[in-house]
Amino acid sequence: MTQQHLAEALQRVQAVLQRKPEAAWHEDGPATARWAGGTRVVAGHANGTQVPSDMPTELGGTGDLVTPGWLFRAGLASCAATSIVMAAAAEGIELSVLEVKATSWSDARGLLGMAGADGQPVFAGPADVQLAVRITARGMPPERLRALVQAAVGHSPIPSALQAATPLALRIDTE
Repeated sequence: MTQQHLAEALQRVQAVLQRKPEAAWHEDGPATARWAGGTRVVAGHANGTQVPSDMPTELGGTGDLVTPGWLFRAGLASCAATSIVMAAAAEGIELSVLEVKATSWSDARGLLGMAGADGQPVFAGPADVQLAVRITARGMPPERLRALVQAAVGHSPIPSALQAATPLALRIDTE
């Protein structure tokens, strides 16, 4: 899809959603993860796409696949990049380079349910999560591109969920 087609598609969707805001609310496609033995898990989409993951050898995995944490960072970076592309198209900015890199640090003790020196459980989630964006658009001043990126990431779904710490509801079914 060309930038012009993307901009037109976004305009059409915005026009519909301004008339019918209730049409914006939808269930996101579920991701179903199934255990495949060891620490290997295969996540699947309803369209048949499958993404296998495993843990590094130090944590009992084979180390030959991406980890669930990497998939989290990939989703974060991909979502931010997509939002930036959409915002640029909506504003008629033709990007020549866009790269979004998501990084974080994690303490494996949290995953293992261990306590820190203070006796408190170690946080299992990633810390120091960062997005680094490299962006270029011919004829656009750096401050304009920075503003575009900040605005786009500010309403990008996965970065927004992370920043707002969206609550997680856990339902457990047993057989």
